[in-house]
Order: sequence, then structure tokens, then C-alpha cells
Amino acid sequence: MKIGLLTVLFAKMSLDDVIKKIKPLGIRTVEIGTGNYPGDSHLKLDWLSSAAKINEFKAKLDDQGIAISALSCHGNPLHPNQRFAESCKETSRKTILMAEKLGVTRVIDFSGCPGDSDSSKYPNWVTTPWPPDYLDVLKWQWEKKVIPYWKKHAKFAEDHGVKIAIEMHPGFVAYSPQTLLRLRAEAGPALGCNFDPSHMFWQGIDPCMAVRALGEAVFHVHAKDTRLYEANYKVNGVLDTKPYHDEKNRSWIFRTVGYGHGAEFWTDFVSTLQMVGYDDVLSIEHEDSLMSVDEGLSKAVAFLNQVVIKEKLSEMWWA
Repeated sequence: MKIGLLTVLFAKMSLDDVIKKIKPLGIRTVEIGTGNYPGDSHLKLDWLSSAAKINEFKAKLDDQGIAISALSCHGNPLHPNQRFAESCKETSRKTILMAEKLGVTRVIDFSGCPGDSDSSKYPNWVTTPWPPDYLDVLKWQWEKKVIPYWKKHAKFAEDHGVKIAIEMHPGFVAYSPQTLLRLRAEAGPALGCNFDPSHMFWQGIDPCMAVRALGEAVFHVHAKDTRLYEANYKVNGVLDTKPYHDEKNRSWIFRTVGYGHGAEFWTDFVSTLQMVGYDDVLSIEHEDSLMSVDEGLSKAVAFLNQVVIKEKLSEMWWA
């Protein structure tokens, strides 16, 4: 296992300065945003027309011994606002082409969420089977919007030697192992998941059991934690729309790894990933509102260094 970093938390810094910051921490793998929600601070998709720009970018990382684990363009390509949806789709399409040119095999995205009809203005995330019209909406979403788009887009990615890693996230149609595997069954094996345990915890999903269910569909992994607060969620439940900065009153908040769940969970999580064949990067995503970026990153690296499995079973002398 390797410890990596989603570099968007250093979006205001130059790539040179980011490299100077992460190398002393032992990080040699980065995940880079290319647009949509993560932004495109270090890699510009308009460089697609410039082989010189791409080569310069790649050489800078290669010279420092830095590898790219994935390009990230989390968006909502199914948004009922067609202008926004088309922008997300185009960013994802160009990100796949950029990944191909850079020799990167994984692009991370969200599954998206449509509205409830062609005349909708906003997404409609269905979370209940009753009243029955909600199931009608869900059926329409999958049959008319979700499946047609992802079948075509996954094939496009496959044709360019790239896999799409969907981050399961509430608010979008693929938010759990069941919904992700449904999407994969429709779109094909080029589509899998970017597994972020922080989004599983507050839904009541056991991340280790989820990894077992997903198996080879785990393409990439984020290292981010969640702390649930009994004083709040046992009164109000976990569907919490209070702002993230209202930490005291929220049912849960995102935390740096180790501050939501301890070493017992994280060692089991890493081991379970190994069991299903994932022996790659744990990409740190900092969204802890109680810690500065620098503090959160340094604590995450120190913690993960204690739990990562650095040798495969097949490399043991007795195997």
C-alpha cells in the first residue's frame, strides 16, 4: 500500500511548492483535480492541444519521483440543468483523454443525479419507496438518464484505456455498494468505484463489509474519516443538512483519519482491501473542519504509516 494525496487542498500553491511540501512526508503519489467540483489548479485540460505542456507537466513529476494515481473530475453529468450537465460531461471526457496522454489509468467521478422529469431545474435524490410516485421517479431516472449516459461514457473510457472510479456519495444515484454494482452491471467492467469510507460510516454501512461486496470493483481509495456524535444523531438521525462548520450540532462531521475511527478499524480496512486484491494508493482527502490543512495532512500521514501493509503475502519467506 502507498500513501497518496488529493492535491486540491493545496489548490492555491504551485505544483513545485506542493511537491516540496509532500516529499518530506514521504508522499510519492498524487491524485490531481482536472475540473468540475475539485477544480483544476495544477493540470489544465486546455493543455490537451499542447504536447509540450503535457510533457513538461509529466517530466516535472517524473523528475521528483512522483506518480499520479488518478485524475479527479467529480461532477454531475446528469444534472437537469443542461448547461451545467454538458460542462460536467465535457470535463469528464477531456479528463479521460488527458489520462490517456499521461498514462494514467483511472479517472474519478460522481455518478450524478437527474431531476424527476425533463422539465426539472434541480436534481431529485430518491431515498424512499413510498409514496409510490418516488419509485416512478427512480425508474425514470435510471432508464432514461443514468443507464444511457453511463453505458456510452464507460465505453468511451474503455476505448481510451481508462477506468472510471465512481465515488459513492449520497445525493447521487450511486451512493452505496448496491447502487454502484447496479451501475457497473449496466455500464460494464470499465466502471468501478473510488472507495471513500467517510461516506459509508454515516449511512450505517460497514466499510469492510462493503469492500468485500465490491471486490474487484474497487479501483481507487480515499483516506478520510467520519466522526458520528451520539448526542445529535440519536435525536435527529444522520440525514443532516446543517452546515459543515456547525460541528457542535451536526450528527456527524468529516475528520482526519484516526479522529473518527481508530487503528483497529483502519488496520482491518487496509487488510480487507488487500484480501480483495487492492494493493495500491490510499489517497488522503482533507475535509476536516477542525484542523488546518497542514495539521490534518501530517497527522493523516503519521497515522496511516502505522497501519498500511507494505508487503504482500506472496513476498513472505514462507509463502
